Amino acid sequence: MTEPMKLSARLAAPVEAVWRALTDPAELRVWLTEHAEVELPRRYEFWGRHTPEGDAPHQRLLQADDHTLRFAWLLDGVETTSEISLAVDGPQATVLTLTQSHFDLAAAMSGSSSSHGVLQTWWSLSIANLASHLDGRPLLPKTDFTSAELRGELVIGAAAEKVWQSLTDSEQASAWFGYPIGIEPWVGGRYAMGGFEAGNAAKVIDLEPGRRLAIDWGPIGVSTWELAESDGKTKLTLVQSGFDEGNPPYDGWSGMVSGLYELRRFNEMADWQPIWVTEEVPTGA
Repeated sequence: MTEPMKLSARLAAPVEAVWRALTDPAELRVWLTEHAEVELPRRYEFWGRHTPEGDAPHQRLLQADDHTLRFAWLLDGVETTSEISLAVDGPQATVLTLTQSHFDLAAAMSGSSSSHGVLQTWWSLSIANLASHLDGRPLLPKTDFTSAELRGELVIGAAAEKVWQSLTDSEQASAWFGYPIGIEPWVGGRYAMGGFEAGNAAKVIDLEPGRRLAIDWGPIGVSTWELAESDGKTKLTLVQSGFDEGNPPYDGWSGMVSGLYELRRFNEMADWQPIWVTEEVPTGA
């Protein structure tokens, strides 16, 4: 069953700069994907190996005005609808809101290769890379939908000991990832997305304090984080292995990589606040 999906992020750039990054094909080719062609208000297309079903452009522009883009996007033979809107949040900040139809939560949870299942984490990674681009920071590794090699590197401006703590402490990991994570940092310990009460925890299968952590997720394989410090900075290498190479876990991989944006900021900023905007749920009187 598919359903609408919504993401909101506060970007540290004026709305004009964000709009330019979204609509200038040269900028799109930097932070989003390999190929982009834009001729507003008639055409908005992007494709390439870093885009789901990126063999050719599958978008059809529906609206482009007042800092809003809305386009149809053919995925898995179904025409979905994507909308990106911008709102001024002070002179140097913008709130971007992304809505996407036809997100398939069941496919995402099962590890299916359905393009509808990867939409949430792909958009999360894309928005994180847009934020990196606007910040002038190195981009996160993009997901290559033509490859079964899932490997990426990121340099964090903090000591390895600090980064290690943020990776293995439940409270810190839950903060930067934006979702409860229960971690038992020893071989045989649990790594529980949603917290220990959620059940179905993954298992820590390798751990070298301050240097390496490996988590076995079952059918979607093993995630390995390795740290190497040099000159007060830490190179983090993330690898996913041991999965069915005919059905790479692009959804889970994109989600893990998108989280590295906040991991980097969490370790580098004294006054860290997440960019992701959480909607407040109205309560009855």
